Amino acid sequence: MNHYLDVLKKYAVFSGRARRQEYWMFFLFNMAAAIILMILDGVLGTSPVLYSIYVVAVLLPNLGVTIRRLHDTGKSGWWILINLVPFVGFIWFIVLVATAGQQQQNQYGPDPKAYGV
Repeated sequence: MNHYLDVLKKYAVFSGRARRQEYWMFFLFNMAAAIILMILDGVLGTSPVLYSIYVVAVLLPNLGVTIRRLHDTGKSGWWILINLVPFVGFIWFIVLVATAGQQQQNQYGPDPKAYGV
């Protein structure tokens, strides 16, 4: 849960680096919250209202942690646009965010794993 809250604290921070663990734990909690809100919307009969509010609220943190994750691998944040390539783009994006980060300092900052950031 700390990883989820840490990402929310860095609401619109697009600089720096994010470890794999930070990215995937945020992804996991984000998906769990989205599923719970979809179920709650269905039970309350408000269909996409709560879910839509949540998606808009976490859009910038989600984008920020994704860009920082790409920075950790030494890639520019613009690589997020690889998702726009049909079929192959999403698979390549998953490979990028699942790849281990660079162990040395890169142009985006020091290795967060080495410094416990």
